[in-house]
Amino acid sequence: MTSGMWDYGDAEGYATGTDLTGYRVEAEDGHIGKVDRHTMDVDAAHIVVDTGPWIFGREVLLPAGTIRRVDVNERTVWVNRTKDEIKNSPEYQKDRHAEDPEYHRTIGGYYGGAI
Repeated sequence: MTSGMWDYGDAEGYATGTDLTGYRVEAEDGHIGKVDRHTMDVDAAHIVVDTGPWIFGREVLLPAGTIRRVDVNERTVWVNRTKDEIKNSPEYQKDRHAEDPEYHRTIGGYYGGAI
C-alpha cells in the first residue's frame, strides 16, 4: 500500500476534526458529487462520494491521500484524480471496505499507482 494514501497529511487546508460531510467534490476536470461520509481512521481515512446522476448514483470511495485541497469556506474538496479515473475505480462495497484487508489493498493500489 502506498504510504500516505490513507491519511489527510498532504491535503492543503484540511484541519483534523473537520467534518467534510456535504462538501462538493471536484476532480481535476470537473465536479463529481458530494461527500456522503468520511472517516479519519488511522491508516484507513477516506471519503465516500455520492456521484448523483453523473455515474448513475454510484458511490465511490476515495482514500484521503487523493485529496489535494479543502476549502472550508467554499465547502469544497478537490481531489488529484480525473473524472475518468474515479469513474473507472473499483466498485465501492460498504460492507467490505472496513473489514476486508484485500479490498483495502485493491482500492489503495488503484489510486496509489496513479500518484
